[in-house]
Amino acid sequence: MKDRMIETNSLLSRLHIEQLTPMQTAVGEAYREPKDLVLLSPTGSGKTLAFLLPLIQSLRADIAGVQALILVPSRELALQTEQVFRQTGTPFRAMSCYGGRAAMEEHRTMQGTHPQVIIGTPGRINDHLQKQNFDAHTVSTLVIDEFDKSLELGFQEEMEEIIGRLPSLGKRVLLSATDAAEIPRFTGVGALNAVVKLDFTEPASLTSRLTLYRVDSPDKDKLETLYRLLCVISNEYPEAAGNACSTLVFCNYRESVERVTGYLQAKRFPCDMFHGGMEQPDRERALYKFRNGSCPVLVSTDLAARGLDIPGVAHIVHYHLPVNEEAFTHRNGRTARWTATGNSYLLMHHEEALPAYLSDAPSPFLLPEIVPAPAKPHWTTLYIGKGKKDKLNKIDIVGFLYKKGALSADDIGQVDVKDRYAFVAVRRNKARQLLTLIRNEKIKGMKTVFEEAK
Repeated sequence: MKDRMIETNSLLSRLHIEQLTPMQTAVGEAYREPKDLVLLSPTGSGKTLAFLLPLIQSLRADIAGVQALILVPSRELALQTEQVFRQTGTPFRAMSCYGGRAAMEEHRTMQGTHPQVIIGTPGRINDHLQKQNFDAHTVSTLVIDEFDKSLELGFQEEMEEIIGRLPSLGKRVLLSATDAAEIPRFTGVGALNAVVKLDFTEPASLTSRLTLYRVDSPDKDKLETLYRLLCVISNEYPEAAGNACSTLVFCNYRESVERVTGYLQAKRFPCDMFHGGMEQPDRERALYKFRNGSCPVLVSTDLAARGLDIPGVAHIVHYHLPVNEEAFTHRNGRTARWTATGNSYLLMHHEEALPAYLSDAPSPFLLPEIVPAPAKPHWTTLYIGKGKKDKLNKIDIVGFLYKKGALSADDIGQVDVKDRYAFVAVRRNKARQLLTLIRNEKIKGMKTVFEEAK
């Protein structure tokens, strides 16, 4: 026990975390029992770290091959989980696998790095298992994150096939922000082991921190009402920086996301869109701009309702009413995280009825006759055409922007270095001068592209 505690403290130190939450501590204790584990905990409560820490401690250096599979419903959650794993700084290796890039490239990475943990979407993991790109016999642990989403119709067949290809599977861990009516038999949860179920959802806690409003639209087409609402929201904190008034707008369909985004952009409202039909680089860019405050509004399907690390979201707008209470819970879970407060707005035409699961009527939110112009964000995103594969890191970028771009520490926000490119948040009022100063400069001896990310 003492060795394990020392190891936990070491991991937390690398993550710059002083102590675990009660939920994370409970998961660590339950994980050590020879039982399957089901964890229910709100979005943003630290579920990823809760299961990764005991999983890492269970890995064995004397076993060659993949020891654990982590299944997630989206590429973004796969990348996010891999990033947290790497930040722990252990000698064990993890890699993410997902659609939208060549499976052969992932196979080469498997052969070159020999990961102990693979994190991936069901379709891509199934593909690797079918091709025997890694030895399934060494996999003893299966984690299904956002299991209610992963087990929805459409994923069931793939999930069943994956589990059927893992002959040595022992421990199963299922996680979600909401409970599922029934866990399918094919997961094997509870079949070989008893089950420990931890429920930290505490719905009343979120309700007390979330204010629900109804915004009436005079037209069935709610575009103009949405625009007016966003103008009011964007001016709520005119002096605020970062994500103080960041807003997620949820639509039920991809086509609606594109239509709403196009309308707002035509009205010169700073926003971007996010849905499963977009190319991965476009999705990553949209999320990055939203996280760093350079794009205050993100219009999305329910893909953004779960599994993404987006801190500081202040407002949720339901352009379309959620399809069910579960979707409503997940959407609203993007705001009022931890001890923060947040607002949720239902855009409704008078012919629409309030969902039956709303026990209390939302407060009316009255828009003024004349709304202010959209507030411009304080940040913009700089694109740099070099990345990790070019031996470029965050320190190189910040130093370059100080020296060649005449920026100060207050002028630079979030820095994100990808394999072949990098994004940097910079003060909007310094962007034009910055691009002029660095246009013909080399970064770390390399000529590359510097431009504002669109």
